[in-house]
Amino acid sequence: MISGINHITLSVTDLDRSFNFYVELVGLTPVVRWYKGAYLTAGDLWISLTLDEKTRRAPLNEYSHIAFSVEKEDFESMRKNLQDNGVEKWQENHSEGDSFYFLDPDEHKLEIHITGLHNRLKAMKKYPPEDLLFYNHNDETS
Repeated sequence: MISGINHITLSVTDLDRSFNFYVELVGLTPVVRWYKGAYLTAGDLWISLTLDEKTRRAPLNEYSHIAFSVEKEDFESMRKNLQDNGVEKWQENHSEGDSFYFLDPDEHKLEIHITGLHNRLKAMKKYPPEDLLFYNHNDETS
């Protein structure tokens, strides 16, 4: 049985550039680094950066992305810092709660978001999409 997400690996073309981006701009915590990779943490989540010559050269033409949690009081300064450092936005926010959608140096789609699953479920109950079906979940949203 799956107990959680173990780690996320991102292929990168320039380890120095990506390491600095994720540590200095996004705020991940460095754990270890070597000539072909690095491990960083975002809270309890382990992120692996891996030097890979086959890394994409453009963003994927789909919605898949990684969303990082950020505290409400830190959101605006973080968004501003990312934009002031030339980070490209890839879409506007259309969901509940403040979000900023941006690209990393290798065109991976990322997001900073202030709310979690509980708030998303409350918003879905308030404005249910077609064919909404809730499963038994221990999240009290009423």
